[in-house]
Amino acid sequence: MDQQQNNTNGDVRIVRTTSTYDCGGRCPIRLHVKDNRILRVEGDDAPEPEQLRTCLRCRAYKQYVHHPERFLYPQKRVGKRGEGKFERISWDEAYDTFISQLNRVKETYGNSAILLATGGGYLASLHHGGLASSRLLNQCGGYVTHYGNISSEGAVWASLTHYGSVMVGHSREDMMNSRLIILWGWDPARMISGTNTMYHLIRAKENGAKIIAIDPRYHDTASTLAHEWIPVYPGTDTAMMVAMAYVMIKENLHDMKFLDTYTVGFEAFADYVTGKEDGVEKTPAWAAEISGVDAAVIERLAREYATTRPAALMDCQGPARSSMGEQYNRCAATLCAMTGNVGRPGGSAGGGLMGIPVGHMFRQSAIPPGKNPFELDGPNVKGTLDMRMRVKKRIHINTLWDAILKGRAGGYPSDIKMMWSMCNNYVNQIGNSNKADKALKQLEFIAVNELFPTATARYADLIFPVTSAAERNDFTRPWPSGPYFTVVNQAIEPLGECKSDLRIASELAERIGVEKFEHHTEEQWLKILFENNPEYTTNIDDYDAFRKNGIHRIKLAEPVVAFREQIEDPANNPFPTPSGKIEIFSQRAADLNNPVCPPIPKYLSTAEDRFDSLTEKYPLQLLTPHPRNRVHSELYLVPWLREVEEHRVWINTKDARARGISDGDGVNVFNDRGTVALPAFLTERIIPGVVAIFEGSWYNPDETGVDRGACANTLTRDEYSGGGACVMNTSLVEVRKAQDQGR
Repeated sequence: MDQQQNNTNGDVRIVRTTSTYDCGGRCPIRLHVKDNRILRVEGDDAPEPEQLRTCLRCRAYKQYVHHPERFLYPQKRVGKRGEGKFERISWDEAYDTFISQLNRVKETYGNSAILLATGGGYLASLHHGGLASSRLLNQCGGYVTHYGNISSEGAVWASLTHYGSVMVGHSREDMMNSRLIILWGWDPARMISGTNTMYHLIRAKENGAKIIAIDPRYHDTASTLAHEWIPVYPGTDTAMMVAMAYVMIKENLHDMKFLDTYTVGFEAFADYVTGKEDGVEKTPAWAAEISGVDAAVIERLAREYATTRPAALMDCQGPARSSMGEQYNRCAATLCAMTGNVGRPGGSAGGGLMGIPVGHMFRQSAIPPGKNPFELDGPNVKGTLDMRMRVKKRIHINTLWDAILKGRAGGYPSDIKMMWSMCNNYVNQIGNSNKADKALKQLEFIAVNELFPTATARYADLIFPVTSAAERNDFTRPWPSGPYFTVVNQAIEPLGECKSDLRIASELAERIGVEKFEHHTEEQWLKILFENNPEYTTNIDDYDAFRKNGIHRIKLAEPVVAFREQIEDPANNPFPTPSGKIEIFSQRAADLNNPVCPPIPKYLSTAEDRFDSLTEKYPLQLLTPHPRNRVHSELYLVPWLREVEEHRVWINTKDARARGISDGDGVNVFNDRGTVALPAFLTERIIPGVVAIFEGSWYNPDETGVDRGACANTLTRDEYSGGGACVMNTSLVEVRKAQDQGR
């Protein structure tokens, strides 16, 4: 550990490292450590403008690492599954139990009955987490798993279909070149979509950029920065975008030269927009009836966006986590092309992901021409390992509980009997938590690697206590904006008997007798990963200095602009699509012959949107935004962060008064999937007909089935869109004043 520690002050050490929360930052932090305890946390000490400002989540890191409810020893279940009652056992007993159950399930049902569930969770990093466990199970005969990024799958599909790449972003400094910035469904003050995003937005505003926020909520970023807030109903953003395209076409404001040069399929899109395809003109008046945005506002915004150069339409992933997910991102990307802003400094490409190819956690991917990226046989897919893994025939993440309950009889690839879960809290974080309760109670054995008694851990038969990032070494990267690489430097020795996921898998492999497991030490693995990763070796000359400093910053000669090369020299730099151009019409999508996944971006009515007949029973649309005091469900127990913001349901005063609800009243929010109990927050910062419950609060049903933790996903659907988007923001609910106000 010597090379990982510096700046000593007496017997207090200062360790340069980072957290590995599954947010967009990976901020450099300095941990002051004494007697194997973190005393305090400092942020980046680089000078302006390189300094990366950490938020309250990292500032509370010591309370997270040293929380009294940490799992410090192996545990076995002693109560009913889901009760969360455990007793301490030895590592020998824990390993023997796991191996016995693994062998029993293999021999009785085959390897397809074993589910490995992994995620970003407590370790969004390079070589810890599920990688070693995956290698272990592969060498034990295999397993089934899931596909689909909960946050981003709709945006990933849209970007790959439209551009052939997920690297659709500009580095944040480029916002200084923008004259107009449209934040569509994006609240970077809460959702850390790149460290210093708010800093650069503030600088852009001071530089004269006009900022417009479009969202059902007057969110923190809008209240801080926006010159204008345009409220829109959830799931209708695409209708509003299509109507903006109508205005541009009718008033000849679109950049036809750009479209002719760099895109294919605009004619088909224009036929849809103008009504030639279906007889319905997608006018601002048409969109106003759908979206709730006044037609005059849509017209004005369309003209302003089309005539202000350069302009950045920044569509993030909130509206993409819906039944209209990929259509929203594809339509945004189409507007970016229609205004000639793709590949231009100060402009944007849309697509939702905002990633740049320097220090980004995503890898480059490519959809094979004419293929459906969700139904391919993984090993036969051309392209990078990332793409081959993404498209393998597996269980979509948002149908995991359905797959466990129904198995092969329900059309899923296997009958699952055992689950090994790590780096996730999926009971809490994917749709329909009550279905999760039923599914996990049906399994024969569950092992969970965890730090805390999360909603998922409560269902375990066996708990492997794992180290936090402060107790291990690793590499990690920010998403999406970079441009830097960070190091996880071990600051303290493992607490209690905690072990890393890597060590757990290695020790299991030894006991099982797995040969060729590659039993490298943590330090050896880091050097192997570094030396075999071209992005590291290209950008970082000194491995030891990188480890010591905890960060390597890339000095950009100019801001990164997505697809600059393709626009400046299209002959020598085609887009990585079958046509070599931006595909407003995608033949690959057309080949799917799926009406909910059309070849051009369209507005489509979906189940549980605001026009569903179910609104007679459940008249309110539910949003599940990111909280400011958690990273998804991580950090839920940290006292400082719980003080920051009470977990409440946002409801417009008009809707609340109609239900006899006052501010602070206990309410039940419910639908056919479940009921959650929490206080009401009456506000004009959300439009009538819409309520918001911030995601990540831990699922905790009482004896009557009411979720007293008020997990938003108790109410959401366990389905996905035509392009694979999880549909967390397409749910209908009702709110009623609770009768048990004293509980």
